[in-house]
Amino acid sequence: MRAFMAVDLDSRLSRKIQEVQRELKKTDAPLKIVEPDNLHFTLKFFGDISPSQANVITSIIQDKLENYQSFPLHIKGTGVFPHMGYMRVIWLGIEDPQCFSRLQMDLDQEFVKMGFKKERSYIPHLTIARVKGPQNKEILAETIKKMQEIEIGHMTVEKLVLKKSELTPVGPIYTDVKEFFI
Repeated sequence: MRAFMAVDLDSRLSRKIQEVQRELKKTDAPLKIVEPDNLHFTLKFFGDISPSQANVITSIIQDKLENYQSFPLHIKGTGVFPHMGYMRVIWLGIEDPQCFSRLQMDLDQEFVKMGFKKERSYIPHLTIARVKGPQNKEILAETIKKMQEIEIGHMTVEKLVLKKSELTPVGPIYTDVKEFFI
């Protein structure tokens, strides 16, 4: 199964994010907007894993979360990957991501021992759109820059979710495999 580990978005913040997505759509740039049900923070993308790997991943997450408590996230500001000159992903960021980043690094160290690739320069983010071409990129870049300090809101991270990702012609379908409460 194609899998990743994520933190789901608090649904209370979805409306504010959809407002940001509507502003991006007004640029007429070729965008694929992330559906509200698919909004999440990815902690680790595993790719295709076997049932036995899923079991080891599950054990690692359960063991590591014993050392953590729920923590707040403040979603604020926009950004792009890889850079403004070549935008492929538009995202919302986290202000003061220390707890989130520490959890991600702690888990990633264990996943590397399983043979997964180490995350090089992980930036906690919530993907809200994918850019599908260069049309109107100047207008899009201007809109993103205007929203660099946009306030989305606060949520509490209380669980991680191992998700299955099924790619389809209309977009990915995510299914929760296992929830891990902090």
